[in-house]
Amino acid sequence: MTRILGIKVEFTSTIENFISHAGPKISYGKKPMGNEFYIYANGLLTQQGFETIDITVKEWEETKCFFSATERSAIPFDIFSASFYLLSRYEEYLPHVKDEFGRYPVTESLGYKASFLHQPVVDIWAYKLKRILVSHFPKLIFKKRNFIVHHLVSSPQPYKYIQKGIVRSIIGGTGELVRFKLKSLYNRIKVLTLGKDPNDTFSWVITTIKNRPEKFTFFFMLGESIDYNESITTYRKRFKALVKFVSDYKEVGLLFSNDGLEDYQIKKKEKQQLEAVTNRAVKSTMNIQLRVNLPDFYRDLVELEVEKDFTMVYQNTPGYRAGTCTPFLFYDLDYEIRTPLTIHPIAFTTESLKTKHHSQVENLINEFRSQVLQVQGTFSILFTNTDFIDIPENKSWRLFFTENS
Repeated sequence: MTRILGIKVEFTSTIENFISHAGPKISYGKKPMGNEFYIYANGLLTQQGFETIDITVKEWEETKCFFSATERSAIPFDIFSASFYLLSRYEEYLPHVKDEFGRYPVTESLGYKASFLHQPVVDIWAYKLKRILVSHFPKLIFKKRNFIVHHLVSSPQPYKYIQKGIVRSIIGGTGELVRFKLKSLYNRIKVLTLGKDPNDTFSWVITTIKNRPEKFTFFFMLGESIDYNESITTYRKRFKALVKFVSDYKEVGLLFSNDGLEDYQIKKKEKQQLEAVTNRAVKSTMNIQLRVNLPDFYRDLVELEVEKDFTMVYQNTPGYRAGTCTPFLFYDLDYEIRTPLTIHPIAFTTESLKTKHHSQVENLINEFRSQVLQVQGTFSILFTNTDFIDIPENKSWRLFFTENS
């Protein structure tokens, strides 16, 4: 009602107040009181705690829905409970087997099982509700919202060879020699001699996008990589200069390291380190490998006064993990409270499209963008800095940036 449709809502459980109210009103419960605008409530929103729920997904025009309603309901399902189930990530609190990286697997999600992951169903439902409300309350005024494009660039490895330090460079070079990766060894020596690192695509990206109206956020990691050889020495001047250069043009956020995901103090330290480099408060975060353990990780972000997190996406499957393309506030199911932390959903990562042909990638981008445009939501793609290396495999992403500049 508020974040998508932009209308003010007040609640009452007193029948007299409801009856006496002269303006538009909705009753929400097991049954209607009379002939008022009524939406069936299946009971989820008054439930304490969480438990496994048997859900049947049904077709509803061009989309799908669940928590079916009685015939008296203005909508054929409990739209509020269904939206809450997806936005709260209720299913991620339930027992499940994590993947090899400790993440909630997409195959466990209702959206994947019922084939609606590719749709921002919560936004679609909201706009359908809007049309029904307008037919009942013609004078009801909705706040107009605008379509937003906010793309993200994750940079876990801003450099492939340089800024590693002597020890890591020797270990990496020795490994290439032992495995007879002579071309890679040659490239390493060439880069270390001449200084042009293939992963350092930031000048090209910034030059391409700096005058564009879309939002962009770049994420840098200050902690150690999972692979020792991939880590860089982030205290060096060149890395700091890179972060400052990017922050002069676009927002810079923090990419938490693997160690940071498990330890609050490490999270705090990494946040302070980035703030010391940029001289600005860190407002946006993302997790390495897109791993989120609910609700502990988001509680840590609230404690650290982080405003926005951008980890709500499946790494290898396009689609809306929380069923929406609209940023929303994290709700802690354990404590039954709404927090000030805003979760920003992402349509897909470039990693999820690595095996697709350029034409397929273009079609998928247009399909997702069109859906978001119809509900005036926020369209976000997660890139990495290595997506813009000038090689044939990156044709789709380099063209996407240059053609839209």
